[in-house]
Amino acid sequence: MQKNDPQENNQEILEDSKEFAENFAKIAVQSQEIVTEFLNSQKTKDVDPDPLNIGKAFMDMTAKMMADPAKILEAQTTLWKNYLDLWQNAAMRASGQEADPMITPEAGDKRFKSDEWNKNQIFDYIKQSYLLTSNWVQDTVADVEGLDDHTKKKVDFYTKVYTDALSPTNFFWSNPDVLKKTVETKGDNLVHGLENMLDDLKRGKGQISPKMTDDSAFEVGKNIAVSPGKVVFENDLMQLLQFSPATAKVYKKPLLITPPWINKFYILDLKQENSFIKWCVEKGYTVFVISWVNPDERHTDKTFESYMSEGILAALDAIEATLGEKEVTAIGYCIGGTLMATTLSYLAAVGETRITACTFFATQLDFEDAGDLLVFTDEEQIQMIERKMEEAGFLEGKDMASTFNMLRSNDLIWSFVINNYMLGKSPFPFDLLYWNSDTTNMPPKMHSFYLRNMYQKNLLQKPGALTLGGHPVDLTKVTIPIFVQASKEDHIAPFKSVFKDTKLFGGPAEFMLAGSGHIAGVINHPDAKKYNHWTNTKKKNYETGEEWLADAEEHPGSWWPYWDKWLSKKSGPKVAARDPSKGKLKAIEDAPGSYVKVRAKEGKHKES
Repeated sequence: MQKNDPQENNQEILEDSKEFAENFAKIAVQSQEIVTEFLNSQKTKDVDPDPLNIGKAFMDMTAKMMADPAKILEAQTTLWKNYLDLWQNAAMRASGQEADPMITPEAGDKRFKSDEWNKNQIFDYIKQSYLLTSNWVQDTVADVEGLDDHTKKKVDFYTKVYTDALSPTNFFWSNPDVLKKTVETKGDNLVHGLENMLDDLKRGKGQISPKMTDDSAFEVGKNIAVSPGKVVFENDLMQLLQFSPATAKVYKKPLLITPPWINKFYILDLKQENSFIKWCVEKGYTVFVISWVNPDERHTDKTFESYMSEGILAALDAIEATLGEKEVTAIGYCIGGTLMATTLSYLAAVGETRITACTFFATQLDFEDAGDLLVFTDEEQIQMIERKMEEAGFLEGKDMASTFNMLRSNDLIWSFVINNYMLGKSPFPFDLLYWNSDTTNMPPKMHSFYLRNMYQKNLLQKPGALTLGGHPVDLTKVTIPIFVQASKEDHIAPFKSVFKDTKLFGGPAEFMLAGSGHIAGVINHPDAKKYNHWTNTKKKNYETGEEWLADAEEHPGSWWPYWDKWLSKKSGPKVAARDPSKGKLKAIEDAPGSYVKVRAKEGKHKES
C-alpha cells in the first residue's frame, strides 16, 4: 500500500539516505585500503612496462596502418556513418517509432542478457554503440596489410582482449544490473564487493585475481575425486591409481589414462554423477590413472622424456607387476595425449606393443593450427616464460591459469569481476571451477621443450625431427588402432587441428567430434543428456576436419557409449575383477592419493 503520510515518507527517505551515506563512507575507507595494499605490494617488485610482450606487435601494426592514410580515412568514415545511423535509430525509438536494432550481440554472448539492455533506450544505445565501436576496431586492425601471420594473430587476439575489457558491462555507471543492485541494497553490494577485492588482492600478494568459486565447499577425496581405489605405485613424478571394480567380470586388458599435468587428474572424477572414471569402471574396465606430482624446485631437471620414462613407461611396468598383464589400452588427454603419442612412437621403435589401442582426448600433434595459444609461443613470449622459470625454479601455476583465462576473458575474468566486485556476491560453489583454480606448476626443462618443439617449431608431426629415449619420434610407425576425440567449440585444441592426428599415424584412426569445448566436450556423462556428437563411418580420405564434418552424422547426447563400443572390442575377453588391495604390488594409500592434494607452490622471486 502506498504511504500517504508525508512525515513517514520523509522519515524513510532520511533513513535510506543515511544508509547510503554510511555505505559510501565504508566504500571510501575500503578504497583507500585497497590502494594502500596495492602500492605496498608493488614496492619490492620490478614494474614491467610491457608484461604481455605486445608493444612491438602493435608498433608494427601502427606503422603499417599509417602507411595507408586513405584506408584510415575510409575506416573513420565508415565509423561515423554507423554512428549517424545509430543516432537516427535512437531518435526514431525516442519518438515512439519502431526501429530494428542496427547491431545485436553474437549468439552465446552472455554480457547483455539483462532485459534493460533491450527495453531501456539509454542502455540499448550504449550497448549498440559499444558493439559498433568494438567491431569496427577489430575489423580495422584485422584489415591492416603487410603484417606477418604471427604478428597479425597477436594483434587480433589482444585487440579482442582490449575491446572485451572496455565493455559497458564491466563498469559501474553503464551496467544496469549493478545500478539496480546498488539502489536496492543502498550501496551494500559495493561494500561487499570491495571486501572481496581486498581479500583477492591480499591472497594474490598485489595481483587481483577474482575467485571463481567457493573453495571451502570442496575437498579432494571428500566430495570430489571420491571413486574408491588404491595408489599401487609412486615415484617422484607421479602416483599410479588403480580403481576398485564395480562388476564381477572385467575386460582382460587394463585401461591406462594419462591426464594432462597442466591440471590435476580429477577432472575425470569430479562428482559421482559426472565421473568418467566411475563410468568406465561400471562398464567393466580395470582403470589405472596417472596422478602427476605438483612440481617445485626439486623437479627442475625433469624433462619431457622424464614424463615418458617415469610416467607412462613406469606405469606400464607397474601394471604388469601388480596384475601380470603386459598389454593395456590407453587414453591420453591434451598434453597427456601429446606425451602418449611420443611414447607410442618409442614403443614402436623398440618393437613393443604394450599399448594395443589408444584414445586421444582433445590432443594436438600437429600444431600449425593450434588456435589462440600460438599467440603465447613466439620467441619473445617463450624467453619471458623461461626467465620466470629460471627465477622461480618452475613455472608457477597461476601464470598458466592467467593465460588460459585470457582465452575466454568474458567468461573467466570479467563475469567474476562483475559478480564479486560490483554486485558484491560470493562466487557460486562449482566443482569444475574449483578444479580449474587448483593450479599446477611446470618444470622448466619440460615446459621449454614442449613450447619450443611442439608449438613454436611444430616438430612432432615431422618424422625423425625429435628424439626421445634414444630413438627418433616417428608417428607413422605407430600401427595400433587409434580413436581421436575432439570438441567442436574447443578454444585450446581446435577440432580442425585435432583432426590432423588421424593423418599422422600408420594404422587405422577413427575421428569423433563432440559438442561443447575442451572440458565439457570430454566430460559429458550420458545421464546428463547434453550436447550432441558427430560420427562419420564413410570410408573417405578427408583432408580437413571441415570436410569430415560436412559429411558426418549428428547424434544426440554423449559420445561415451559410442567410444565404449569401439574400446570394448579391443580390450580382450572378460576375466574375474581385480581388487587393487590384493594385487602383487602392495597398496600405498587410498585413492585419490596424496600427490593430487598438494597445492601449487609459489616461487621465490628476486626483489628490486
